[in-house]
This record gives sequence, structure tokens and C-alpha cells, in this order.
Amino acid sequence: MKKLSILFFSLLLSANVFSQGKDIADIAIGSADHSTLVAAVVAADLVGTLKSAGPFTVFAPTNAAFAKLPAGTVDTLLKPENKAQLAKILTYHVVAGNLDAAAVVAAITNGKGSVTLTTVSGGKLTASLDNGKVKLTDEAGNAAYVVAADLKGTNGVIHVIDSVVLPK
Repeated sequence: MKKLSILFFSLLLSANVFSQGKDIADIAIGSADHSTLVAAVVAADLVGTLKSAGPFTVFAPTNAAFAKLPAGTVDTLLKPENKAQLAKILTYHVVAGNLDAAAVVAAITNGKGSVTLTTVSGGKLTASLDNGKVKLTDEAGNAAYVVAADLKGTNGVIHVIDSVVLPK
């Protein structure tokens, strides 16, 4: 039994060390729920940015989040002529710094119920709590909820969201 416990602990430790070696881009690439996001990041030529030192906090929409957009939107954005618009949308999902879930909730609490986050694109996202979940409100008033938090990479953290947020 002792050997089994040691083996189990060793496996957990090695899995943890392996995951710690991945950057934000690697984590997204390894997620089946983020293939649309990865395709968009590639089309916008942002892979190198997400592999850089950071740190970054990425609010990563799932494939289902992209599917909520009007029909044809993703296909249109992935066209080379729309690269700048796509890059603006994607960088609107990124905040400079390493804001884990505890830091986001603390900022909301310190802000008396909400905090305004400045995105890498220069836009604003408002974070608040709604029934215990972190809610992001974009500049048009649309909301996305964090459905998984603290996917930690070597250059920041990813929080998975259920909708795409859009800049003005």
C-alpha cells in the first residue's frame, strides 16, 4: 500500500510539473474545447505573443461561445482581410498581468462590486459577481461568465468563458 501511495504521489507530482511547463498558447492548443480560439489566434498571427514572457490573463471563449455568434461571423473574421479586426477582438480577451481567480474576486470586492479591467487592445471589461460567478461585461453590455478558472501557464493564467466579449 505504501508503494502504491508513493507511486500515486509521484505521478501527481510529475503531471503537475509537466503542466507547469506549458505556456498559455500550449494550454489552449491542448484543449479540444478551444479549437476555434486556436484557429483564430493562428489567423490573427498572435501565437508568438501568447508564447512570450507575459504575464497575461486570458479570458478564453470555448467553441460553444463562438457558436453563439451570428452565423458566418467566425468564418468572416478568419479571412486574411479581417486580420486586424480579429486581432482586436482576441486581444480584447487579454489583460496584462497574472490575475488568478482570487485576485479577480479581491479586485471586485475592493471595487465595491465591480472592477474595470483594461484589455491589451485598450478596451474595457467590467468584472463583477453574479450569483457567485465572475461575470464579464463588455463595452456593449453583453455578458460572459467564467466557467473554469486558474488554468495556470508559465506566462500567465487562463479563465474559460461561456461567451465571446466584443470591443466597441
